[in-house]
Amino acid sequence: MEQIRFIHTADLHLDSPFLGLNKLPDKLFSRLQESTFSALERIVDTAIEKSVDFVLFVGDLFDGEDRSIKAQARLRKQLKRLEEEDIFAFITYGNHDHLAGDWVKLDMPDNVYVFNESPEAFLFTAKNGVTVHVYGFSYPERHVLTRKIDEYEKVPGADLHIAMLHGSEDGHSGSHQPYAPFTIRELKEKAMDYWALGHIHKSRVLHSDPYIVYPGNTQGRHRKEEGEKGCYFVTMTKEGQTELEFIETADIRWESVRIDLKEKMGMTQFYTSCMTAMESLGSKGQSILCQVMIANPYHLSQKLLKTIENGEFIEMLQDEVFLDDDFIWPYHVKLEENLKDEKKLISDDAFLNVLEEAASELFHADVFDQAVSDLFSHTYGSRYLDVIDGPEREQILQSAKKLVLRCLSEVD
Repeated sequence: MEQIRFIHTADLHLDSPFLGLNKLPDKLFSRLQESTFSALERIVDTAIEKSVDFVLFVGDLFDGEDRSIKAQARLRKQLKRLEEEDIFAFITYGNHDHLAGDWVKLDMPDNVYVFNESPEAFLFTAKNGVTVHVYGFSYPERHVLTRKIDEYEKVPGADLHIAMLHGSEDGHSGSHQPYAPFTIRELKEKAMDYWALGHIHKSRVLHSDPYIVYPGNTQGRHRKEEGEKGCYFVTMTKEGQTELEFIETADIRWESVRIDLKEKMGMTQFYTSCMTAMESLGSKGQSILCQVMIANPYHLSQKLLKTIENGEFIEMLQDEVFLDDDFIWPYHVKLEENLKDEKKLISDDAFLNVLEEAASELFHADVFDQAVSDLFSHTYGSRYLDVIDGPEREQILQSAKKLVLRCLSEVD
């Protein structure tokens, strides 16, 4: 049966800065810096191992519009490996690495086709003679809010039709900007055999006939990007029958473990519980950055709570970690405190009402955005910030209320 084989990947964010981590050992910091490149190497290793016909890179290969020389050189090296195996590569650039950026350019190998700013079709012929029209476009600038889907047109003259689109489904962008919006109905109406999506950092299969797929990003970069990260290996027959296999590519995985305290605990028992919970994650051939979440922390003594808050306890957990090939590194211990318990410490109902009113007002997106606008407009700081979605906004406000109540309860 005549078929094609390809890798669908997106959102590599090569040379991305890692956020939310402090005081890392040099060995771990170096491993993190290399992790996005390690993920790229695993993609290429898989492409060669599976003898694919081509690889689809669907936007945001680079983390910034300036595209560091280091990131470009490392990408070019891996693309050359594909060239040596006679594997083609298709690239579209997304909102992070748009065409309007200013960077020193390195030429791509001859096995690479980069799509321009308007959707177009490229005719590819596999070694077995199967022909494929591959469609795509690159972002001309960072903010593409128009419905680029309207510009995709199926071109006759190929056995199969595969479209690349870096964008978001209407109403489902989450913490991502709603760039190049589309609906599943619009994609289906274009009568393509496969939609290779990018932009959303969590793998999702939106539809199976035809397949409409987000592979997610290839390496988690902060605590909001927990779980499996990777790409898809796709086999498609000339008749359009398609099979997907998810390939994990992340060198380091972000995870959380939750410990639900049921009774009073001393230091030794609590420490043992934390170590056991972390070890339960396993390694799966990867290293893990772990957040330990403590429910019902009122079962812990004030002295023990203080060691958590001042950082002594997590340092004790970290001291037990050997940074060998596979490790589990605790980066944060979070206390899941109940706001009701904090309110009991304040007897002034009028003040509590004012606090609730202020928080309720800030929960509105426009008011909250105005309050944090200085951060997002900062020349350097803004590039390290992601869009704050509703759930995270609520979490920030809850934490702020707890902090205010705790500080007031400590005033003599």
